Amino acid sequence: MKAMLDKLLLALSKINSDICFEIRFWDGESKTYGEGKPAFVLTFGSERAAKRILRDGALGFGEEYMDGNINVDGDFSELMHLGATPTIEDIKLSLPTKLGFLLQHLRTLNSASRSAKNISYHYDRGNDFYKLWLDESMTYSCAYFHSENDTLEKAQQQKYEHICRKLQLKKGETLADIGCGWGGMLIYAAKHYGIKGVGCTLSRAQVDYGQQKIRAEGLEDQVSIIYQDYRKLTGTFDKFVSIGMFEHVGKNYIPTFLAKVHSLLKPSGLGLLHTIGKEKATPPDAWTLKYIFPGGYIPILDEIVRGMGKTGLVPNDMENLRIHYAMTLEEWSKRYEANVAAVRKMFDERFVRMWRMFLNGSAAGFRYGTTRLYQIVFTNGLNNSLPLTRQYIYS
Repeated sequence: MKAMLDKLLLALSKINSDICFEIRFWDGESKTYGEGKPAFVLTFGSERAAKRILRDGALGFGEEYMDGNINVDGDFSELMHLGATPTIEDIKLSLPTKLGFLLQHLRTLNSASRSAKNISYHYDRGNDFYKLWLDESMTYSCAYFHSENDTLEKAQQQKYEHICRKLQLKKGETLADIGCGWGGMLIYAAKHYGIKGVGCTLSRAQVDYGQQKIRAEGLEDQVSIIYQDYRKLTGTFDKFVSIGMFEHVGKNYIPTFLAKVHSLLKPSGLGLLHTIGKEKATPPDAWTLKYIFPGGYIPILDEIVRGMGKTGLVPNDMENLRIHYAMTLEEWSKRYEANVAAVRKMFDERFVRMWRMFLNGSAAGFRYGTTRLYQIVFTNGLNNSLPLTRQYIYS
């Protein structure tokens, strides 16, 4: 067992030669991989914990770490950097684990009856929890940094401005926001561009907070947030936006989502889809789907574009904000760790470890792995009056 683990660790060290780390085995032996001072020390409390990694990859590591059978001292983000290598992704899951993953997948498909449970599982942890590490606008999606010195608060407002410009919002226009979160986009667009809009979410905590914030800003006559499945949203709108929600739709429901967008958006109307994605198919992350985002699916870019084409939506522009999301997640991780005692009090140590792995692992996935963040601007059918260049976004 130790020889097999050593072989895996040597392979990881060879691929990531700039990372020095120490492993402490269950029998008291230790070994350093790489040159220099170890960035982290990984301690296996038992041989079984090592077997779980070799058998189940990231799922095995995550569960053993959450249960305290694996401990990490030092820079956790560097450990996740190491884990973002394809060597870990390529570990074949055992048959029992594959069957369990399949059952989990079938139980969490985003049907009209199941979606609310999936969304509530993640987003109804409590507004007080998210306030600990999100920015003051409670924005839970990729920020947009003009420079590395931008604060998270500034970068999130810059993201909303970036989207408003891409949508060429004008006073009095109507905007639909599917998966509106705590209302940050609608509030920004109403205050700065004078739009009228409606957003929907399946998180009751988000609806309560968002409506309260809208009242506090005096925007009740302009925007509203409703508790509703996107499939039931009605009306026609000048513009459409969805930020960080498409990942919750599920592969089977991509056509349903895009058909709904087509029905909501006026002919020639502009829309923007802001979503995590990939340019090629890779194995799904069983740990994240089990513990963080049940029912989630990271779409492949060509799946989105082909789906738009079949529905009559015309992609006009695509931007990959991968590094921006890595920076966002790294800042969330810092804020999370600064408030980890409060998180532990709200939940328990297992939850603390779970969310630490999620935030750091996600950051590593964007910076070093296969995950991307796409902003795709599209029109509902052809629109021959769009600007000839992108100057309108940046002037």
